[in-house]
Amino acid sequence: MAKIEIYLTDTCPFCHRAKALLTAKGVPFTEINVTGDPDARAAMTERANGRHTVPQIFINSESIGGNDRLQALEMRGQLNALIGL
Repeated sequence: MAKIEIYLTDTCPFCHRAKALLTAKGVPFTEINVTGDPDARAAMTERANGRHTVPQIFINSESIGGNDRLQALEMRGQLNALIGL
């Protein structure tokens, strides 16, 4: 199974959608909440090659972007292979 990490904030609807998709697939993921934490957000931005919006999703340490990209991978039938299902 892939290692999945999601940088998120408490009130982000796109974060909730990304989490819902992964939860529905039954895959574990690590949440890194950057709400009110400028150091964590800076680390996320650096790791995500300058992208500063949430969510930022990493699968096996590779940045895949945000919720739109995650949903697109699912719609194209590519997400299961990427996450090891």
